Amino acid sequence: MKPGLLEEIIDKIKSVKIAIVGDFCLDAYWFIDESGSEISIETGQATKPVRQQKYSLGGAGNVANNLAAMQVKEIRAFGVIGNDPFGIEMIRIMKLAGIDTGNLLVQDKHWSTHVYIKPYITDHEQNRIDFGNYNILTEETADKLIHNLKDVINNVDLTIINQQVLSGIHTEYFRQKLVEVISLFPGKIFIADSRNFMDFYHGAYRKMNDTEAALLCGFKKVPDGSVSGSEVKESADELLRRYRKPLFITRGNRGSLTISDKGISEIPGLMILSKTDTVGAGDSYLAGVAAALAAGYSTDIAAESGSFAAGVTVQKLFQTGTASPEEILRIGQDPDYIYSPEIADDIRQAKYLEKTEIEIINRWKNDLNIKYAIFDNDGTISTLREGWELVMAPVMVKAILGEKYQETDETVYNKVVTRVNELIDKTTGIQTLMQMKLLLGLIKEFGFVPEDQMLDEFGYKEIFNRELMLMVKQREEKLVHGELTIEDLTLKYAVPFLKRLYNNRIKLYLTSGTDEEDVKHEASVIGHDYLFEGRIYGAVGDINKEAKKIVLDRILDSIGESEAGQIVTFGDGPVEIRETRKRGGITVGIASNELRRYGLNQAKRTRLIKAGADIVAPDFSQADRLLVLLNIK
Repeated sequence: MKPGLLEEIIDKIKSVKIAIVGDFCLDAYWFIDESGSEISIETGQATKPVRQQKYSLGGAGNVANNLAAMQVKEIRAFGVIGNDPFGIEMIRIMKLAGIDTGNLLVQDKHWSTHVYIKPYITDHEQNRIDFGNYNILTEETADKLIHNLKDVINNVDLTIINQQVLSGIHTEYFRQKLVEVISLFPGKIFIADSRNFMDFYHGAYRKMNDTEAALLCGFKKVPDGSVSGSEVKESADELLRRYRKPLFITRGNRGSLTISDKGISEIPGLMILSKTDTVGAGDSYLAGVAAALAAGYSTDIAAESGSFAAGVTVQKLFQTGTASPEEILRIGQDPDYIYSPEIADDIRQAKYLEKTEIEIINRWKNDLNIKYAIFDNDGTISTLREGWELVMAPVMVKAILGEKYQETDETVYNKVVTRVNELIDKTTGIQTLMQMKLLLGLIKEFGFVPEDQMLDEFGYKEIFNRELMLMVKQREEKLVHGELTIEDLTLKYAVPFLKRLYNNRIKLYLTSGTDEEDVKHEASVIGHDYLFEGRIYGAVGDINKEAKKIVLDRILDSIGESEAGQIVTFGDGPVEIRETRKRGGITVGIASNELRRYGLNQAKRTRLIKAGADIVAPDFSQADRLLVLLNIK
């Protein structure tokens, strides 16, 4: 998305008007605290005391709530509720959000407000309790709803059709009447999101997920099964021919796809480092798409807006969250995309430079003219810090468990270890300070350490660095005493490769997420610091300043954005690859096995391709072929 466009979209959607016809539901979260349980005199059974309860809009209500959070000017809800306390609560929440509830009809008989009660004990959801499964919509209610909708269609910019449940408003009679409405207003946009009746809304745009699209086209898929890119595109083509209207197909962390008579557009997924909850993400995506379409934007721009909205809400736990304009701007102004996920996840799709282990992900059209080379330090050149994860993991586990470290039961301990390993895996390559900030989130989440006893990110980083430097100093001493050689502490042929670039008069830059003074010291210990001529950069102690982003900004400032294609970055972490990709440089992922110092690390390969690597190599052992590929003589 072009700079400034997202701000423009957010500003324009504040003037649009949207109607939502659908199954309005209520999500109830009941947090049970068994410490207050007692034995019921009447039943002799233990009670389930609810310490806290929260209610939020679900189904069509969640779509409406997302539109309200985006500050859409007018949102009109068309649906049915029961004459019950839950319906009253739904109306109350919607009015507080600024949603027009004048067309939420109350059907007194054979209808209960759709409610999904989700009891939680600690962080485990128990069996859900549902209301509304036996609803029967009368033709009288259906006719009144359709009549009210016809009256406002010309006064709204877009209408969303939401079908959430089989026992909702979308009976066969109502669907037929709704299709008649669509045909009466051919100049208006209708967009349908239906779990069970996607084929029925003739004349409407459609939003669905990849599994739904594949099933509609005859592919045999299970609900959580994967759908390949080729299957999604084949399904999109067939559905466009069937419906003759644009489609939006979501693919989870693989992004989304749009298709219209102008062709297919693929929107990459967003890299989210924090814990996620995908409940309601599809509703947020739909709201973002609908708002942008209503404001007059194209389907591909609308899809990208929807992705940003969903990217915000998946990070909100224990709720069907919404995305405010500020949150959408924050995630959308400098987004971290997931590139080539199918190639990344399936090494069988790898395509190699002939007779090499060098994998080519993206090819460039013109001959390269490389003048600047940026190198990550740890894991790309130096292996002095190899095994840092094995130092960081126990530090984090002890920080989370605090004084309960020794006595915590095995199940909880293993859960903490798993979450720590996930955090480390996702954040490899970013600043240690940021990793420790994310650690604080885990400490608060598990709740073993009182808040007044928690350190800040600087304190936990100091503990980690102290442990890490003990390991590094031991290796440095072995080098000084001749027990280790430079080759033992660097990736295979890394230093000779640096020298060849240096001799070709390519300016070299060294970057790291660790402290700058430590990076300079280690480069001097290994003895290749002179090759960088002072261009060595590391973390500066400010969590808001990413060392690797800073160095890239400096390069662009010095040579100009028009020459960004003359930069090549080598790294084994996602940050340096991702940031270079954003700026139009060439990216070489070094998927190194740091323990052996040569050969492929498949986990790194996956991360690097998703971060945007154009090339992936396990090490520098095939330097001649790599230099030819980069057009460096």
